[in-house]
Amino acid sequence: MQLLSGNEAIAQGAWEAGARIGVGYPGTPSTETMESFGAKENVYAEWCANEKVAVEVAVGASAAGARVLATMKHVGVNVAADPLYTAAYTGVNGGLVVLAADDPGMHSSQNEQDTRFHAQGAHIPVVEPSDSAEAREYTMQAFEASERFDIPFFVRSTVRVSHAKSPVEVGERVERELIPYEKDPSKWVMMPAYAKPRRTSLDARIAQVAQWAETSPLNRLELNDTSIGVICAGASYQYVRDALPNASILKLGITWPIATGLIAKLANHVDALYVVEEGSDYLSMQVKATGVAISEPPAHALPKEGELTPGIIRSAFGLALPEELPTQDDVPGRPPALCAGCPHRLVFKELSRAKCIVTGDIGCYTLGALPPLAGMDSTLDMGASISMAHGFELALAGTDHQPVVAVIGDSTFGHSGFTSLLSTAYNKGAGTICILDNRTTGMTGHQGNPFNGITLQNRPSRELDLEGMVRSLGISDVQVVNPNNMKDVRAAIKDATSRTDELSVIIFRSPCVLLKKVFERQAPYTITSDCRACGVCVTLGCPAIARIEETGEACIDPDQCVGCGQCKAYCGFGAIVRMEGALR
Repeated sequence: MQLLSGNEAIAQGAWEAGARIGVGYPGTPSTETMESFGAKENVYAEWCANEKVAVEVAVGASAAGARVLATMKHVGVNVAADPLYTAAYTGVNGGLVVLAADDPGMHSSQNEQDTRFHAQGAHIPVVEPSDSAEAREYTMQAFEASERFDIPFFVRSTVRVSHAKSPVEVGERVERELIPYEKDPSKWVMMPAYAKPRRTSLDARIAQVAQWAETSPLNRLELNDTSIGVICAGASYQYVRDALPNASILKLGITWPIATGLIAKLANHVDALYVVEEGSDYLSMQVKATGVAISEPPAHALPKEGELTPGIIRSAFGLALPEELPTQDDVPGRPPALCAGCPHRLVFKELSRAKCIVTGDIGCYTLGALPPLAGMDSTLDMGASISMAHGFELALAGTDHQPVVAVIGDSTFGHSGFTSLLSTAYNKGAGTICILDNRTTGMTGHQGNPFNGITLQNRPSRELDLEGMVRSLGISDVQVVNPNNMKDVRAAIKDATSRTDELSVIIFRSPCVLLKKVFERQAPYTITSDCRACGVCVTLGCPAIARIEETGEACIDPDQCVGCGQCKAYCGFGAIVRMEGALR
């Protein structure tokens, strides 16, 4: 028995099922799955440039006869949708399982979405565990079913299932021989002449999966009180069990295709039937489509957005809530912020100072949008910064407008920024692109990427030439700048944005402060009596700098200061100096 997170349990299930290959792109809440899988014996695992590439690699490995696990977060499924929708037509050779980790409540995402809608549209079956033990078991079952029904399978988790830990009975790995590949264009070449019969085949295969769902132990009918029946899946099942312990429950472990017979059986057993789900009405729509009537909770409707809790469910059913300790109202807020010493900070400070329109991207640097930096105007999806900047330039052409600057991280640039820059360069676009190269994939926990040359399993690789890739597009105005030097940052931005008819790229390169503890041997800074309470240093938004309420003067927390010296560059009075004798 081991205490595993849902992510670790999915990796364990894939390993026990004999998966040889793992591919993915890091994205919370899915990241730890591939990291855990890659640490196991007798497997190959890699971070791909993006989720689309990961699924294409997975389909190739499956066609060659290997069992393959692909992992991504919910918005990554959007990127991977192109191959996924056609992979349902081709089917598999070796089992192919795709983890899609959804994020109700948007703890680390730009939207809420329900992967099950993708699954229904793509005709890919979904299994949905509610805890870590089920995550392991369902993953193993998904590999078996993938080969049995000749189709990829989704394992859908949500943030609570992915990150919560619970006991798991682990087993031994079962080695799987490669299933021999046989040349068959009618199965693998999806041109219209072959795709049309494969669509007919897909319908037949899904019909077989639907029959399996009616008898599979992954769907469980718990018949209790006849007054209330609840249909639920995933983490919602755990909440329902706590909130309504006497209710009759249909726990769906297979959420597409839906088990219509089991739904009818529960409906016939209870006086009122409810669907409890979070962040989506997917299950409600599926149940209603079977012709079964659903009741609304008697007290109030469940929220449409965010995560559920047992308390929210009890409240909706008009039941008393357990006593809770009162929330303290004197606890200071802790809004997210760029780390002390973050190499991105001065870039956003100077972009804000230059009054640029800044189209941003996905990564920890998105925090540059928050006060006091307020240095970002938009964030949409991976790679959108460059494309949106081009759109701004097109719309504002011929007008007297603020400089338009796109900001994107190195990993995100490799994911989908390069194609955006390719399109902008091809169409003779103008503007300034800032690539924040902090030598890692920072937001998801310091994974490797093509531009630092570090692979998931630390295999020998190559560090790709970021400047060379940019110049290969015909962009000659490329400069590399140290983002910790305020004067260099200011000059580079001023120079690049002054040439309004050209496309320029600034690569701000400095390692993430958490990556190698760049400043760990430097003494922290302190504020002297020369402080004039101007507040300029506080506008950097560094967690180590605060303002004394009574005097307005600045102060620096030596325990948080990493000695980067960014604040010193902005002090016009020489009031920020290193602490003597404090070398760490």
